[in-house]
Amino acid sequence: MRHPVAETDARRLLSGGPVTLVTSRWHGKDNVMPAAFVTPLSIEPPLVGVAIGPSRHSYDMIRNSEQFALNIPSRRLLHHVQYLGSVSGRDVDKFELTKLPTLKALRVDAPLIEGCVAYIECGLVDTLRTGDHVLLVGQVLAASADAEAFDETWLLEDDDEKPLHYLGVNRYALLGQRIEARIPKPEEEAEKSLEEAFEEQMEMAKEEEEKGAEKKRRRAQGGPPAGDA
Repeated sequence: MRHPVAETDARRLLSGGPVTLVTSRWHGKDNVMPAAFVTPLSIEPPLVGVAIGPSRHSYDMIRNSEQFALNIPSRRLLHHVQYLGSVSGRDVDKFELTKLPTLKALRVDAPLIEGCVAYIECGLVDTLRTGDHVLLVGQVLAASADAEAFDETWLLEDDDEKPLHYLGVNRYALLGQRIEARIPKPEEEAEKSLEEAFEEQMEMAKEEEEKGAEKKRRRAQGGPPAGDA
């Protein structure tokens, strides 16, 4: 049954993308904050956007330095991500407090955080006020990723190499598996192709359902699930 969702919680229906740790440097001081409002904006030139509240310390640092880096953490930094969003860089040195090791970036002064699975270095090219946040538009100057985590797309083979996804509050998730859609055929075969793909998907779903039912039946009889003997 469908239930209503508060307008202010609609953002969480779009959540689930990789959370990022946004790093910046200004006048010799480093800062980091977690951000989930991050999105690609353009392929050519390569632009990404991160929405940050103008009251944030990171906002001032990025506006002044005109650069930032997006660090994409794995579950190994789960508790660091949550903690870094609970304190302000105006009050404490977050890197000193957490003892997070850093790496030197290729194209920006902002540090990179060791232990992340991917990095995007950006130069600030535009800003746009959007309600209570400001969209900071960055042009990608350099990007890198762990070979075990990413090859054209996220590989999702090792849980420790999967990007950490933010759901809201203090809840996070990891993607389960990568699935591939059938590549469309020429227009005259499109309808047939879609029918075949649908039938194939339904058959796979039926097989999974039958396997699940068989496991439940064997457990009810006191025996091991099929394949576990």
